[in-house]
Amino acid sequence: MQERLKKDWEVKKLKNKEKEDAQLYTIIKVIRDEDLAEQIGKDIYFNLVDHGKVRSFCVQKQTSFNVFKEEVAKEFGIPARFQRFWLWAKRLNHTYRPFRPLTYIEEAAPVGQFRDVFGIHIAELELFLEVERGPDLRPIAPLKKRKDDILLFFKLYDPERMELRYVGRLLVNCTDKPSQILTKLNKLAGYDPDEEIELYEEVFEPNVKCLPVDMKLTFQESELENGDIICFQKDSSMDIVKQIPFRDVCSYLEYVHKRYPYVASSFEYVHNRQVPFCHPGIEFEDEDSSEEDSEDEDSSEEQNENITAEASHYEGTSKANASKPTKLS
Repeated sequence: MQERLKKDWEVKKLKNKEKEDAQLYTIIKVIRDEDLAEQIGKDIYFNLVDHGKVRSFCVQKQTSFNVFKEEVAKEFGIPARFQRFWLWAKRLNHTYRPFRPLTYIEEAAPVGQFRDVFGIHIAELELFLEVERGPDLRPIAPLKKRKDDILLFFKLYDPERMELRYVGRLLVNCTDKPSQILTKLNKLAGYDPDEEIELYEEVFEPNVKCLPVDMKLTFQESELENGDIICFQKDSSMDIVKQIPFRDVCSYLEYVHKRYPYVASSFEYVHNRQVPFCHPGIEFEDEDSSEEDSEDEDSSEEQNENITAEASHYEGTSKANASKPTKLS
């Protein structure tokens, strides 16, 4: 009886310690392009990432986010000045996507302040780390984000191999049309610049499906926004794919969803936990939105020059499978 009481006391003591730590620390999960490349088409097919398989950090709540960025620099080899972090939020359709970058003010504040940003208790803070790379694949300064720019993620479908994989992301202006980024997408895929490709938006309402993207409409007219996923492939009308079982990404994802229903569990992850909610119609003012138009044009040119074949780079080894968060004092 005495042993049992002692064991119960130890369990209670441990729980109290965990509760105290929870009040002092914030778990920050950092999602990178490497995580998306390692998981999409292997562990997951829909959405972007399994948040349970990414690098976690245990950070004291009073720690400045800029100090945390230095720790990220040590861990991933990305200088703090080249890091741009995006907050994730749940949408009305229960998908969970990056929806806006952190502001300079937020980065200067303690990590515990994010509870006040959303007005709810957040046990874990999940962030997408955006890193731009130059021709030599070394980190460079983030591309300037204008007020009308949106961050889109891209998956490539290969009908011959029946393979879906992540190839990268782009900042695009919402007033542009998809036809204006086809050359960039071909470069991400390793295709010839003039390869004919088809674009589909991955949606979830109420089930996962792909809808063709109208090349004649602007991204805004197609209601695309930060965090949206575009799947693309070579023209499915080409002779080479006529005898292939799943000639387009729509039929392939439908097949995957029916054969492997468990892949929908990534949506249950969002359903079953409290996460920041992205309300439609709420806009966040960009700190740099008052910059001159000439700087915006320079940024656009820089983006064109810095598009690289990131697909091959992302297939390197990822550190996504860390089982325990690193505790920062």
